Amino acid sequence: MARAGLYFAAVLAAVLCAGPFVWSLITAFKQNRDLYDPRNNPFLFNRPATPDHVLYLFSDTAFLTFAWNTLWVGALVVLITLAFSLPAAYALARLDRPWSGPLGIAIFLVYLVPPSLLFLSLSRMVVGVGLQDSTWSLVLIYPTITIPVSVWLLMGFLKTVPRDIEEQAMVDGYSRLGAFVRAVVPLVFPGIVAVVVFAFTLTASEFIYALAFVAPTHEMPVSTGVPTQLVRGDVFFWQSLQAATVLIALPMAFVFNLFLDRFIAGFTMGAVKG
Repeated sequence: MARAGLYFAAVLAAVLCAGPFVWSLITAFKQNRDLYDPRNNPFLFNRPATPDHVLYLFSDTAFLTFAWNTLWVGALVVLITLAFSLPAAYALARLDRPWSGPLGIAIFLVYLVPPSLLFLSLSRMVVGVGLQDSTWSLVLIYPTITIPVSVWLLMGFLKTVPRDIEEQAMVDGYSRLGAFVRAVVPLVFPGIVAVVVFAFTLTASEFIYALAFVAPTHEMPVSTGVPTQLVRGDVFFWQSLQAATVLIALPMAFVFNLFLDRFIAGFTMGAVKG
């Protein structure tokens, strides 16, 4: 009975979590008269389904351009985040220096500053380097969000790796950098996956900086491009909005589930030893 109750709770949680996604998928193919009638069941097609609103998303908006901008910006931000956060986390977790503790706290405090307080000063910096109204401004700005918290996550993962492993690698002739790359990085790979997922999802969903720094339609990411194209005054292209939600969520959910075990293992390691 206890196991049956556990499975029932798991199935119930899955249904509740999947409910909004199923509703979005059904709504994307509903006719206007079906959607706007409050007497109709929102989870059923009370009138015949139509693909017109999904086709409108591709034919009358720059949705594919938004998706491509989000993809390449997210990929670059992930690479920049790993390039800076891995060495920083290793230095703070492994090197016994008096400044390690205060510097780690300072890095984390940077993440706690609300974006609404920073985008004005950051906009001056973006203008100063000539990246205003360019997607490259997001590549410059987003790492200021992802690197601080990624450093703290990776510090927790690195503390789970015994120092003896890299010391043995250095005894065998590797430098500290070589020991880090060949002995430590493979062991914290679940943590790296967790950071990749975190950095990419944060980049794809961020709104304030994307709205403040990028105005041309062909430069916008999904987070600002879709609402700008599909919310016009008091007119909401609701079915197309839901179609965009589903089309963005599906590939991200698929990739996330491919690495789910490593993602959970990484966060568990960091939580236990961090």
